[in-house]
Amino acid sequence: MSEIRRVLVTGSSGQLGTAILGAFSGRHVAAHTHGSLDITDIEAVTRAVAEARPHLIINCAAFNLVDEAENRPLEAFGINAFAVRTLARAAEEHGATLVHYGTDFVFAGLGGPDGDPYDESAAPSPRSVYAASKLVGEWLALESPRAYVLRVESLFGMPADWKGRRGSLDTIVAGLEAGREMPAFTDRTISPSYVIDVAAATRHLVDVAAPYGLYHCVNSGHATWYQVATEAAELLGVPPRLKPIATEDVRLVASRPRFCALSNRKLAAAGFEMPTWQDALRRWLAVRRLLVRSGVDVPGGRVDAHIE
Repeated sequence: MSEIRRVLVTGSSGQLGTAILGAFSGRHVAAHTHGSLDITDIEAVTRAVAEARPHLIINCAAFNLVDEAENRPLEAFGINAFAVRTLARAAEEHGATLVHYGTDFVFAGLGGPDGDPYDESAAPSPRSVYAASKLVGEWLALESPRAYVLRVESLFGMPADWKGRRGSLDTIVAGLEAGREMPAFTDRTISPSYVIDVAAATRHLVDVAAPYGLYHCVNSGHATWYQVATEAAELLGVPPRLKPIATEDVRLVASRPRFCALSNRKLAAAGFEMPTWQDALRRWLAVRRLLVRSGVDVPGGRVDAHIE
């Protein structure tokens, strides 16, 4: 078991960062939002790490506006790649472990729905600025001798008091609850990732001192966005008011991978079995339902700037 007592978290106000804070609540955590730490500022990062003296750095900050990245490549690479190099060097200097999160978008995703899920040995082939910036970030993170890179996908499970942008599944669920017809891709196959499960897997890898390196960390199984949305409607007990669409029906600035199922076999070999996406969706919606019944506001928030 590793001795992780002090943790520094970047991007702590995001949906994944919020889940990470919950998973590591028993440790001494220095939580940084963009307002308190700009990870593209080398001097600021160096100072923050020196002050916190962390045993573990968890980077949840990212530029994840997929379409906007096409017109803002310097910003995307600055946050998703070069800032990761700064964190990796700071972690190495202080003997800390680094955790960084990658994405399924690093794959071309040209296979059909009957293909095998990608494992960590599959060759990346990014098709967008966002995807390329995230892949370079993976490489730079893994330059640190004590680093974990966890590829996640289609994150969902925002807390009840969420005020920021929402991801695709959160947006679909909110729309279904409101009785709106929601578009859902029939030709994009995904392995959704519940942030609570991703955070639990992160803590497991760190606590058991699993071998460093690249891991896929998504909920087990895969389905099209339309199938996921249909399952959500059934669990919500509402009519599945869904508009089936194909990627060619939507004008998107950046290319999206059509088939991006990921395999969790390496994570399972490290001792952590990710629940199925159906189980994760059921648990999240059950919590959401309890919060609504107890009078806790589940706000709308803003729709994310990218369509997954």
